[in-house]
Amino acid sequence: MSVLNMSSQDKTDTDLRQEEEHSSSEDNKQEGVICLGNNEVKSRAVVKYSAAPPPSSYALLQEKTDLKLPPANWLRENAQLGPAGTTILGSSRKSKPFSSFGMAFDFIDCIGDDVDVVSDSENIKKLLKIPYSKSHVSMAVHRVGSTLLLDELDIQELFMRSSQTNDWTWLKEFYQRLIDQKWQRKKKSKEHWNEKAILSKFLYYSINSDGTAVSVPSDTEQTGDEGCGAGTDGPSWPATFSSSTTDSEESALPKEEQVDTYALGHVSSVPKEQNLPTLFNEGENSQGLRNDFVRNILWTFEDIHMLVGSNMPIFGGGRYPAVSLRLRDNNKPINVLTGIDYWLDNLMCNVPELVMCFHVNGIVQKYEMIKTEDIPNLENSTFSTRVVKDIAQNILSFLKSNCTKEGHTYWLFKASGSDIVKLYDLTTLCEEAAEEKCQNPFTLPVAVLLYKVASNMMLKKSQNRKIYGTIRTLLLNCIKLLDEDRHPQIIASAHYMLAELFQLDDVSEDEGNGESLRGGGSEDSYSDEDEEDEEEDEDERCSFSTASEPQHDSKAVAVIKSVGELSVPEKYKSTHQIRPNFAYPVSQDKEEKCRLVLSYVLKGLKAVDSSIKKESDLPAADPSTPIPLKYEERSPNGAREVEQEIALLLDRVGPCNEELKVPTRSGMLPGTWQHRMKLQLFLKASKAYYVLSDAATNLLKYGRALRYIKLALQCHDAYCSISGGLHAQVLLFHCQCLSLCGDVQLMLAQNASNRAAYLEEYSYQTKDDQEILHCLHRESSCQAFSMATDLALDPEYQLIVSCKCYEAAHDLLTSGVLKDQAQEQLGQVLKRLGNIRNEMGVFYMNQAAAMQAEKEGGRKKDCTNAKKTRSKSIIFFSGPDQKNPENQATMRRSVCVAEQELWKKSFSCFEKGMQYFSAISDSVNTALLLCNIGRLMRICAQAHCVITSEQSRGEFSPEETLYYNKAIDYYQRALKALGCRESHSAVWDSVNWELSTTYFTLATLLQDYAPLSRKAQEQIEREVTETMMKSLRYCDLQTESARQPLYQYRAATIHHRLASMYHSCYRNQVGDESDRKQHKALAEQHYSKAVRLFVNLSDAPCELLRTLLERVAFAEFTMAGQNSSAVKLKTLTGALEIMCETRHAFRLIHKELLEQQENITKAEEKPEEVPEGSESSSSSELNTEEVLKLIGIFEPSFSFLLLQVIKLSSASKRKLSGKEEEQVKIYKSVYSRLLRAEKSDPLIQRVSLFLELLDQLNPPSGSEEPRSSS
Repeated sequence: MSVLNMSSQDKTDTDLRQEEEHSSSEDNKQEGVICLGNNEVKSRAVVKYSAAPPPSSYALLQEKTDLKLPPANWLRENAQLGPAGTTILGSSRKSKPFSSFGMAFDFIDCIGDDVDVVSDSENIKKLLKIPYSKSHVSMAVHRVGSTLLLDELDIQELFMRSSQTNDWTWLKEFYQRLIDQKWQRKKKSKEHWNEKAILSKFLYYSINSDGTAVSVPSDTEQTGDEGCGAGTDGPSWPATFSSSTTDSEESALPKEEQVDTYALGHVSSVPKEQNLPTLFNEGENSQGLRNDFVRNILWTFEDIHMLVGSNMPIFGGGRYPAVSLRLRDNNKPINVLTGIDYWLDNLMCNVPELVMCFHVNGIVQKYEMIKTEDIPNLENSTFSTRVVKDIAQNILSFLKSNCTKEGHTYWLFKASGSDIVKLYDLTTLCEEAAEEKCQNPFTLPVAVLLYKVASNMMLKKSQNRKIYGTIRTLLLNCIKLLDEDRHPQIIASAHYMLAELFQLDDVSEDEGNGESLRGGGSEDSYSDEDEEDEEEDEDERCSFSTASEPQHDSKAVAVIKSVGELSVPEKYKSTHQIRPNFAYPVSQDKEEKCRLVLSYVLKGLKAVDSSIKKESDLPAADPSTPIPLKYEERSPNGAREVEQEIALLLDRVGPCNEELKVPTRSGMLPGTWQHRMKLQLFLKASKAYYVLSDAATNLLKYGRALRYIKLALQCHDAYCSISGGLHAQVLLFHCQCLSLCGDVQLMLAQNASNRAAYLEEYSYQTKDDQEILHCLHRESSCQAFSMATDLALDPEYQLIVSCKCYEAAHDLLTSGVLKDQAQEQLGQVLKRLGNIRNEMGVFYMNQAAAMQAEKEGGRKKDCTNAKKTRSKSIIFFSGPDQKNPENQATMRRSVCVAEQELWKKSFSCFEKGMQYFSAISDSVNTALLLCNIGRLMRICAQAHCVITSEQSRGEFSPEETLYYNKAIDYYQRALKALGCRESHSAVWDSVNWELSTTYFTLATLLQDYAPLSRKAQEQIEREVTETMMKSLRYCDLQTESARQPLYQYRAATIHHRLASMYHSCYRNQVGDESDRKQHKALAEQHYSKAVRLFVNLSDAPCELLRTLLERVAFAEFTMAGQNSSAVKLKTLTGALEIMCETRHAFRLIHKELLEQQENITKAEEKPEEVPEGSESSSSSELNTEEVLKLIGIFEPSFSFLLLQVIKLSSASKRKLSGKEEEQVKIYKSVYSRLLRAEKSDPLIQRVSLFLELLDQLNPPSGSEEPRSSS
């Protein structure tokens, strides 16, 4: 056995208990393990606090010393003896009824999880001696988390009080009816008091008398003490347990007497001076809740952790560093009860040895030293330590299994001489008796302890999210116990902490929070088993409770039939790991969580408002009357009104250091607990509404989102009304609200088609929302943000409001308070500002385009569409009538001032947006805005097109050229901003496509509406060629993407247009033969490339057919200028070969015609099963009118070629070979069938005929695709 020195620090100030608890882990902790022979019992004691000085040597009394004579220092205050020396009762004096609560308050960190039992050491000893003792046991049991608080419940004292105040009458009647009609406490004999007096004198003899001396009590006082000791040292029950200070007195308490409670965290954090105030006074008026023990010890007995209070004097010095002194009558042997007493006292205080002084009639005889492990083996007091261990484990398991409801007062009772132990729920019995809960004197101490434990856990909640359910259980039970009228501050604070349990800041936290809350237990019930063992545990619990319960007592929660059961190992099994019986109905849905938070905030606000003494001058609002959320259509000067409102708003919410000095609108005084609590509740409500608005935005419920963000900003407005200055974290959160308000207004502007649904969502209000608004209106009109959060009907106004909200957030973030604290949030706001400027620019740009389209009256405004020219067989340069001066005089430009204003607004917005994106180095969005400016320039160019008096398109104007070139410049800047395609492929491809389109449009307009009045045809041809080739350069034919077919079609169209242009030049140009040859070669080259690209497209048969027919026409024109028959025949044969290549185009046309015919047949047979969009899709796939036009060109051209070949072959002077004669026969046969073909036949039959003739003319080989060269 190792003997450890007992060292403790003399601290008498209760404010130092927490400091002692932390320091004890290093210097002042005492612990020891005592092993007792074969019956090994593990015991470890750590002194958490000690008010006694270090142990000093005891005085060894001389033999024959008469202890009946008082020493000189008797009953004088002495730190060595502590409370044991101030009364003749010594260390056996009765504990106060709330002693466990006093310890729990001082060591709040231990309560809930770390400690199983908190109690006076005398109560622990009494419980462990139940199987050995016939005396009665009466204890109050309370549960806080997994901790049990045990206190002596003096029934006789209660009954004495009941006769005076008429309280507890229900318990007296119940006790007399069911438990013990005759039992009364036996009066202590005179011999008993004499023994107590001798013990007290012995202790004073044994100490040095240098302690602080007080006047020796007179004989009269001593006699009075002896005569009424039971009365003076008995429990002092409070008459009415209530808060010790009124609301008005609370604010005047000195700061050191106030208890700091949980402070706000994260976004909703507030300055330290806004922490919650004291809940009750910890001073002299704490009504029995003080911790009066000399030492508080954390005692681990086997697997049971107990916080015990002890007043046992400990002596030391010399070879015995720590011993306990006992006085025994030599004529009376030590019994088992005394031996257990001595043994447990030494274990709890970690005292290794006991010094026994024997006396006869008060005359000292001798001293005897006994080791602690030898006490169980003393003569006449032998007991098994393992049996005591089993008793402790069984009693703890029994209590934990049945004391399941927090806030309830349980009564553990064993009558004198009885073997039956019963457990009653006094709270339930009181409710059945229809008496007020405040008549239970334990109500307020239990409620305050529940609150303080929950508050302490809240400070550590970030370390362990699993305790959230426990905290919620503690707080709900605390609220259930308290009267709102008497304790509004605790109730308001508890509701705020319940709201604060739900962290609404990010997704990962919410998920973890939901899980922990669902696992948090029912409101007041616990079970002692893991989930997988719940059913088995319930069976066991029911078996011992039902079988052992007497038939006549149905009021008991549980009964131990015989105290002998407590000695049976593991009779009452219980794991000490607490798990909830029922899960909380907490949904993972974020909206439901926020609604729960708001319900707690509302209850907290009601509790605060009910405590404000001075009534407001405002008329009382009816909570059942909804407060309207206005919506209206804004006037034209609405933008300026918003700017003024936002400017005033920024002045209001800006940080300041001036504290409010006058009462608020409701009469609340600044600095009071009501003021500090309202600040936190308003902020929490604002946070909840913000999260609701954000969730509604993600669900595309923009009307609901605007309503929620309006409520969030109204809560913030009320906060500003009662706050003298705003903390940086509050300002950051306010910036988030303004940003979200801007987001919602932007989405409303973009989704104007659903305005009716959004209006319905916006107008709806829940009852909680209405009541919270009424609470807000007690402090503020809540109109500061009305214009920014109204549901307007004008998209332009909504965009302006959105922009102003972002600008307000930006101004706050760049102010002096937040300048260096929110760089990430500033980047997000700058991105939003760039985006809203882009949206506004697009809005004005679309308005300008719509105005232009309306003026043109349905005429197509974009002449750049490639498909517009598909109906032309051969493209020539066209322009205005150069010979008609009247037409020249009537040309006009159609650009109005309104259009120009819209262009300026749009351009200004785009430029500002680029500035914001450049500030955060966002090259991708900068490129997109440059791309939008390019589109704006193209719209400007379209508006400057020249219209003649006949409403026809005039020449391509210089203004159009200017704006198209500007558009090209902005697109090139966009590509330069991106740098390379790898930076953002989607944006790069989009800008690249727009740039190619702009070049193509410019070249097409220049070609179709050539400005021949200003430029020479050769110059125009050169510009068209250059522009077309630039467009072709940006056609990405290699990269596989969704635009690849579009690029292929455009490239084919460009080659086709260039070929047509060179074809036209070749036909019409007279002069230099080398130029004609060059044009001929270029035309052949571009026709060949166009055919190859069109063949690769399966949806462009008409374009392919037109290109081939133009090549045939080009060959016919070439033949017309030839003189030699052989050369002509060769050219015609080549032209026929080109004509045969049209077979691929006709096959595609035939296939699409068949599909159309099948769809028509299906529609006639089963019209109800026709797939939607089949008609529109078929009509869009093939333009039959254009096919008919092309066939109208194909037939005569085909006939002409066949006829000319037959003529030239027949007129040839050279004799034809057999193969050539056979070929001529085929030509004649085909020509004959072509002439006999009816033009009135259905289109599909005519196309089938053409396919047959082409196959007959040139049988298909392995490759049916046309050749790519002439």
